[in-house]
Amino acid sequence: MNITARVTKDAQVRTLSDNRQVVNFSVAINDSYKNRQGDKVEQTTFFECAYWISPKVASILTKGAVVELTGRVSARAWTGRDGEPRAGLDFNASNIKLHGGGKKSEGAQAVQNAQAVQTGQNAVQGESKKVTAKEPEDDLPF
Repeated sequence: MNITARVTKDAQVRTLSDNRQVVNFSVAINDSYKNRQGDKVEQTTFFECAYWISPKVASILTKGAVVELTGRVSARAWTGRDGEPRAGLDFNASNIKLHGGGKKSEGAQAVQNAQAVQTGQNAVQGESKKVTAKEPEDDLPF
């Protein structure tokens, strides 16, 4: 199954007693539809996710990042401390594709913005170079 969702909190790496490592994170999918009365209904579905292949992926799974996950979905049920029945969805991810967002991307964007501001300041001070792009003359696509 494939889902595209937003990470709801930074991923955590856990080491099990047999020295295997798992990356745990949660994601949310927002959906909306109109009911019979024509009112817009917003619905959010949360998944608790596990990724067993490499703990290195935890660094990109930061809150707010949009990810595309491939893997298996399972449901779990339990009785809460208040005695009420509870249910949740788990997603065992086998492939993760980052689509943007999150804290790391914002940091990279801030660096790019700082570089753009610096370039703009240089232009004001007369230190910038004018760059023009020239198309290749014999560049045929076939």
